[in-house]
Amino acid sequence: MFREIKRFKQALSQEECVEILQNEVRGVLSVLGDEDYPYGMPINHWYNPEDGKIYFHAGPGGHREDAIKNHDKVSFCVYDSGYRKEGDWALNIKSVIVFGRMSIVEDKELALNSIRALSHKFTSDDEYIEEDIVRNGNIVVCLCLTPEHITGKLVNES
Repeated sequence: MFREIKRFKQALSQEECVEILQNEVRGVLSVLGDEDYPYGMPINHWYNPEDGKIYFHAGPGGHREDAIKNHDKVSFCVYDSGYRKEGDWALNIKSVIVFGRMSIVEDKELALNSIRALSHKFTSDDEYIEEDIVRNGNIVVCLCLTPEHITGKLVNES
């Protein structure tokens, strides 16, 4: 069903893919939008190591939510900041692509816990996080990506 990576020697292990999903703060979520046009957007995420799912938060309504309600298959791409080998100009980047199905989290406790965990990627200020949840918790939408296929590779830009 899913294609194997063409340059298999550059493939990342599943452990490396999970590490990138856990450590990087944002990626590009792609959905099938209006008139079946692809719609990709930068978005923050939280990878939950307990259930292996990826969580996002968003405002209610809009293009993204409508697209997900119409077609739940999505892809999500995350990549690291890369590195250069000494004396080399080319950047080496590790990237991960997740294919899966997106849903809106209806369980309010799961949604709020996921939003807290995502917020902790940016700040350790629990008071700020809780105040923000009190202000916006009723309107925030929590999205959950259930992976069906995860692949990653190391790319050298030379």
